[in-house]
Amino acid sequence: MKKYMETLKKCSLFKGISDDALIPMLGCLGAEVRSYSRNGNIFTEGEPVGKIGIVLGGTVQIVRNDYYGNRSILAAVEESQLFGESFVCAEVRKLPVSVVAAQESTVMLLDGDRVTHSCKNSCEFHNRIIFNLMKTVAEKNLLFNRKLEVLSQRTTREKLMTYLMQQAKAAGTDSFEIPYDRQALADFLEVDRSGLSAEISKLRNEGVIKCRKNQFTLH
Repeated sequence: MKKYMETLKKCSLFKGISDDALIPMLGCLGAEVRSYSRNGNIFTEGEPVGKIGIVLGGTVQIVRNDYYGNRSILAAVEESQLFGESFVCAEVRKLPVSVVAAQESTVMLLDGDRVTHSCKNSCEFHNRIIFNLMKTVAEKNLLFNRKLEVLSQRTTREKLMTYLMQQAKAAGTDSFEIPYDRQALADFLEVDRSGLSAEISKLRNEGVIKCRKNQFTLH
C-alpha cells in the first residue's frame, strides 16, 4: 500500500487524514488493490453495490448501455478520484451503470459499509471520512449538472462547444486536455462519431478551435 501513498493523499476521501493514520485506516476499510486491462469491467451493470473505488493509475469510465447496446459515457474518472460512492451512499441494490477501465488501470476498492458506518473501534478518523464522502457526492452532483447543460443543447456543434468551454473554464486557460479520444467524446456527448468529427473539422477550418488528438485550444 505504501507505494500508493502519494496518490491516496490527493484523494478527496482522505482530506485531513494524517500520513500516519492512512495506512492502518485502509485495513479498517477493507482496502484491496486490483489491476485491470483496457476495457476490463471493474463493476458491471446489475450487480450488487458494495464497493467504493479509487483510481490509483490509469483512467476508468462510468458507462451506460441502452437496450440496443448503444454506449453513453457518463464520466471519466482519473487518478486519485473516487467512483461508486454515490450508489453506496444511496444504498442502491443493483448498479444502473458499468465501470470500465479506459486503459490499463489500477484501482483500490473499499468496503462500502465500512466507509459509511463508524466501526466498533470508534476510529477518530471515521467522522472525517464520512464528511469527506458527503462533500464528494455533492461535488459529483454538480458535475452531472454540468453534463446536463451539455446534453440539453440541440446540435452536435452546440454540445461540443458547451463542453469545450466548460473544460477551458475548469482549466483556467484556453488550451487544455480532455480525458476522451474521439469515440469516447462522441459517447460522452451522445452524438454520432462521424458527425462529431465533421463538426470538429468545420470549427478548426473556421479558426474557432485548434486541436490535436485530445489537446484543444479555443480561439
